[in-house]
Amino acid sequence: MGKESAIFIEDKDITWEFPDPGIRRKVMAYNEHLMLVRVDFEQGAVGMLHEHYHSQISHVESGAFEVQIDGQKKVLRAGDAFYVPPDTVHGVICLEAGVLIDVFNPSREDFLK
Repeated sequence: MGKESAIFIEDKDITWEFPDPGIRRKVMAYNEHLMLVRVDFEQGAVGMLHEHYHSQISHVESGAFEVQIDGQKKVLRAGDAFYVPPDTVHGVICLEAGVLIDVFNPSREDFLK
């Protein structure tokens, strides 16, 4: 990867990406080992089931989400968090418009293309 973000990051300087309907995201900061991503969801938007080799921790900043990890489902709300081990199938359904703050190790190189 070889690239990393600036030391200080201002939200206004980062453009939104639109990976799926009802979802927009900003890669806030990263280096080859760590990445922080803000993901905004409209109510009803679906983060489709998927898996990747990265470890992931997500913080529910706002809203409500039905989170599925390895076949288990739970509704999480603002202030809650979840951990996704590497190579584990996971996804979310947004029940109330909200924001997830995702942290990945190592960085999601596919988000930087």
